[in-house]
Formats: sequence, structure tokens, C-alpha cells
Amino acid sequence: MARVIIFGLLDNASLAHFYLSHDSTHEVVAFTVSGAYLPLEPTFEGKPVVPFEELEQHYPAAEFSLFAPMSPRQMNRLRAEIYRQGKERGYRFLSYVSSRATVFPGTPIGENCFILEDNTIQPFTRIGNNVVLWSGNHIGHHSTIADHVMFTSHVVLSGHCTVEPYCFLGVNATIRDGLRLGEGTLVAMGACISRDTEPWSVYQGNPARKRDVSSTDVEI
Repeated sequence: MARVIIFGLLDNASLAHFYLSHDSTHEVVAFTVSGAYLPLEPTFEGKPVVPFEELEQHYPAAEFSLFAPMSPRQMNRLRAEIYRQGKERGYRFLSYVSSRATVFPGTPIGENCFILEDNTIQPFTRIGNNVVLWSGNHIGHHSTIADHVMFTSHVVLSGHCTVEPYCFLGVNATIRDGLRLGEGTLVAMGACISRDTEPWSVYQGNPARKRDVSSTDVEI
């Protein structure tokens, strides 16, 4: 059992508190946010809220773990930055994998992953650090999901695929087998990808076509 501080005060943090409280052995003891976003009433979900900049003074890294299941804003780069800062300050990040997800023994899953119910993660897959898999996705056999990625819900990733860092996949997206999604690819909801994608690109439609815009310019 780990004593955990959750980063954030929005929906993802509230849901993380619920899942950890009802479907894990971990104990959530507090929340943290950057000092500029500290609420006037420094409590959330009945727990104290402390400035991230002062976290060690209240909850030292040797005794507490962090969990930052943040939204995919800026193509997951905000979540990646908090993960990086926490690691540099000596914190261990835990991962949550729902007891209602299908995960086979020996599947490598990194730190700070938030994997919700009804995900099917087939054998011989690898999942990196700081990955969010919302409910109901299919992760095909022999596929790799790199660091700082988010799948929303009901995404189908077929077998032997590679998802490079900072990708975002919208609801009901479908990825054909054997493909590589380039770093920072944004796959819009319902899009069907049938060929490799270019880095920091946006794909939309069925069949999906590349839009003339960078994924860094799209608000998600």
C-alpha cells in the first residue's frame, strides 16, 4: 500500500481519488496543484491541498508517492512536465490499472498510468510511462504504446502497432494492424487510420486524411 498525493483538482483528479479509494490498496492523503491555482479553501474531496512547489515540506518523497492522471492538454505535454518535475524531485509515481481491465501476466506497464475499466490489453504489448487509457479500448497484441499518450474510449489499436510519444486518440478511432503513429499524432474521433502517420499531425475522417494543421495548434 502506498500513501498517495494526486496532482490536480479537476475531473480527472476526482475520478482518480474515487478509483484509488474503491479499487486499490492505496491511500489518498492529499492533492497538490501549482501555487497559482491553489483554491481559497485548500481542501478537495475532503483532503488537504498543498502547493506543488512546497510538496516536500508536507509530504517528503521518501514516504509518499505521486499520481498525476491529468488531461491531454497541449498533446499530453503538461502531464509530461509534471511527471518530469516529480521524478527530478525524487518522487515515485504509481499506476492504477482497473481490476475490471483485461491485462495478461507479464505485461510491462510504466509509471503514472491510468488504465480504466473494460480495456482489453492483449498479450505481448508494452505500455510506457504516463499513459492514460480511458474506458473500453482494445490494445492489440505485439503493440507498443510509448510515453505520454492518451486513448479516450472505444479506440481499436490493431496488432503490431507502435504509438510514439505524445499521441492522442479520439473516441472510436481505429488503427489498422502494423502501423506506426508518429510522435504527437492527433487522431480525431471516429477516424480510421490505414497508413503510418507523420509527427505532430492531425488525421480526421474515414478513411482518415491528414489536415493542414499541426496537432500543437489544436485545443483538446
